[in-house]
Amino acid sequence: MKKQQVTIGLINPKSPSNVGSVMRAAGCYRVDAVCYTGNRYARAARLNTDTKGVQEKIPLGRVESLLSGLTEVTDLAPNTKIVCVELVEGATPLPAYQHPDYALYIFGPEDGTIDQSIIDRADAVVYVPTVGCMNLAGAVNVLLYDRLVKSVDSAVGDALIRSSRDTNNRVQVRR
Repeated sequence: MKKQQVTIGLINPKSPSNVGSVMRAAGCYRVDAVCYTGNRYARAARLNTDTKGVQEKIPLGRVESLLSGLTEVTDLAPNTKIVCVELVEGATPLPAYQHPDYALYIFGPEDGTIDQSIIDRADAVVYVPTVGCMNLAGAVNVLLYDRLVKSVDSAVGDALIRSSRDTNNRVQVRR
């Protein structure tokens, strides 16, 4: 079994550009799958956004329920923790949160919130301590970056930079 597994769950996203940005973040931060509920994204998906070809590597699929229907897109490990990311009273601030190895991160819609029944089933509820709310893709990026910097397995160095940077970037720091 893998040492870590990260799945992103989106509740009824409406914006193809936000879902595209979530997919790009998923590729950058080694997410295993992205699932979404609702029909708004599928109707708007005819518009395309730059995801750097991530759709070929990371499954993106619609499910009826983020709590019971994920096997249509990915197999979750039995010890996967449900982590809701939302500005709700009583949530843990992200800087104080320790990420589990196996996580399903659930994000609410851009124009709504996560249903109370899902919050009640979560193993943790965290929020990004900003003034005002972030957009969906911004919140996903911040959460995944926080997970990365708190991880003991994060790759760093020039080899990572060379494999990750844009093909037009050959700039170096000269000491």
